[in-house]
Amino acid sequence: MPGLIEDINGQAKDNTNFRKVLETGKYTQVVIMSIIPGGEIGEEVHPDNDQILYLVDGEGVAVLDGEEKPFVAGDLVLVKAGTKHNFLNRGDSPLSIITTYSPPHHPEGTIHQTKEDADKAGY
Repeated sequence: MPGLIEDINGQAKDNTNFRKVLETGKYTQVVIMSIIPGGEIGEEVHPDNDQILYLVDGEGVAVLDGEEKPFVAGDLVLVKAGTKHNFLNRGDSPLSIITTYSPPHHPEGTIHQTKEDADKAGY
């Protein structure tokens, strides 16, 4: 069924790709991410997108406009459009993240195996 994402927590935990787009709608996109220990999403600003990040597993740091806060399993962060942000993995296991973009930000079906792949693609 289009729009139904089964066992998204399990998919997020099993995911080894830096970024994998699961579903893209007209106004929202659902993505899972895996950030390796010592890795990060990379500082960025989305001028036209709100982004929600929900941490399924792992522990790290959320940085919003220069302010750092712990980011632990069960936390959800709303990154409002125009906010400079980064998420860093400070733990020993991958950060398993479910994230949404409103409106969609990546081409439908996008998979970046590594952060370097995402950087090369301009994301």
